[in-house]
Amino acid sequence: MAELPKNDIADLALAQQGKTRIEWADWSMPVLRQIRDRFAVERPFEGAKIAACMHVTTETANLMRALAAGGAQLALCASNPLSTQDDTAAALVAEYGIPTFARNGVDRDGYYAHINAALDGAPHYVFDDGCDLVNTLHTTRTEVLPGIRGGCEETTTGVIRLRQMTKDGALRFPMVAVNDTDTKHMFDNRYGTGQSTLDAIFRATNTLLAGKTVVVAGYGYCGRGVSSRAKGLGANVIVTEIDPTKALDAAMDGFRVLPMIEAAAIGDVFITVTGNRDVLRREHFEAMKEGAIFANSGHFDIEIDIVALSELAVAGPRRVRHQTDEYVLADGRRLLLLAEGRLVNLGAAEGHPAAVMDMSFADQALTAEWLTKNWQSLAPGVHDVPVEIDKEVARLKLETMGLAIDVLTPAQEAYLNSWEHGS
Repeated sequence: MAELPKNDIADLALAQQGKTRIEWADWSMPVLRQIRDRFAVERPFEGAKIAACMHVTTETANLMRALAAGGAQLALCASNPLSTQDDTAAALVAEYGIPTFARNGVDRDGYYAHINAALDGAPHYVFDDGCDLVNTLHTTRTEVLPGIRGGCEETTTGVIRLRQMTKDGALRFPMVAVNDTDTKHMFDNRYGTGQSTLDAIFRATNTLLAGKTVVVAGYGYCGRGVSSRAKGLGANVIVTEIDPTKALDAAMDGFRVLPMIEAAAIGDVFITVTGNRDVLRREHFEAMKEGAIFANSGHFDIEIDIVALSELAVAGPRRVRHQTDEYVLADGRRLLLLAEGRLVNLGAAEGHPAAVMDMSFADQALTAEWLTKNWQSLAPGVHDVPVEIDKEVARLKLETMGLAIDVLTPAQEAYLNSWEHGS
């Protein structure tokens, strides 16, 4: 038996089960599969070392397979302790030979130990999902920084943090905002988050949304997706916002818009998707109904103030169902927190459907290829994905769906590229 790569996973015996599930996801990821086949021939990452801090799921495994096919030397750690699929981690190690450091439910110390293990290989490129890997590089692992050529960030929260680092002059290498492509934030955030968040709430609580009041905090792409799908299931949806343009957008989409303190008293289910902290806090918990359910689909476990909830509770948390913790307040009201306030769609379900992640990870793979060719010309800071990559992913996705679009005629092309034509 071949020697296994370095790893820290839960159970190697789960490898075959994980491989079966990875292959199932691969079936729904035809764009990434095409890219993997090309990478295997062209080997664009030959000699490149990549450290990735991402959700260790079947979809991520297929991205790792594509990069490995292209010649990359990989190290993968988890970006969220609750999202790790232990069978996927086992398969990555035993079936695909990829160093993986991820265990479901690991504590904070273990989480950062895994990040450091991924960085021990002195990578040239970093893939991040929330900016913790990049943050660690700039704080406790600065000795690795000189070898870093660049990286990619997959999430809204991570891009926000990176832009702040750039503003402060702290970011030491170029990072490409894969999150900001249309094929990522329009489809992954809206269709992926919309479906997977509600899937997680159903798995955790088995609640009926029809007729209930669902409060969605934030009306970015994720909030739009959650709101529209909750509305489609018969819920009365309230949106809370801090941005007047987004609040107006929500109102014109037919949603009621209220401040959270007013929504807190009438909501049955609360879903945070803002990327900011303390969106649900003490004064909101004090106003909530008996049996109110709250879940977070933002990146980190800071959107719901769990410390304040714990201080208000006279009993709990008590695990009453899958990833559902009950807190009892002094007046006897029960409040229900899902997935410990972490990403509910990955903590209580399986994350986005593979068909959606096909686009996001195709963006990631093609951007990584572009980065290996162009990193020397990029200044430290946040960079956009070239629009050509975004359009190519969309084109490939349409092709795999059996759909076709029109092509400009020469006269149309000339008209669009000329200023001489009048009305």
